[in-house]
Amino acid sequence: MKSRALLETERLQLRELSASSVEDAAFILRLLNEPSFLRNIGDRGVRNLDNAHDYVANGPASSYRTHGYGLYRVDIKASGAIAGLCGLVRREGLDHPDLGYAFLPEFWSQGYALESTRAVLAHARDSLALDRILAIVDPANTDSIRLLQKLGFGFERMVQLSEDHSPVNLFVLEQ
Repeated sequence: MKSRALLETERLQLRELSASSVEDAAFILRLLNEPSFLRNIGDRGVRNLDNAHDYVANGPASSYRTHGYGLYRVDIKASGAIAGLCGLVRREGLDHPDLGYAFLPEFWSQGYALESTRAVLAHARDSLALDRILAIVDPANTDSIRLLQKLGFGFERMVQLSEDHSPVNLFVLEQ
């Protein structure tokens, strides 16, 4: 059973992921193994449906309970297709929530990332009373950098979140 939409835009519905949903697990398995996800975000070690169920349970679903927000699945209203993820993450090493998003390649360049991130940022400001949102991005990911700038984020500095990860750009939005 699909969860009810938490956020809606003209073309999209954002819903909580369910650790017990086979549909959500299949989507997560595909998205997290897309070459673009592996290159720009990193390898989460999700190789089968059981890993995908665990990823949702220990990631987004846990975050909803702990923080009141997390990564949401982004559905296209017209078709019901799951296009991607968008939401807020509490990341080790960062002192404020971090905007995160990733879309399947067939949904790129259609404005869905901009539309969904705007909805998440409005929800963060209006419902969660969050006035400072961070975003981290690989310096080579020019499309994401352009999107963050369009949303009003400004570059603050380079950060290295752990010894085994390369430095990334840290962007900040004061709402």
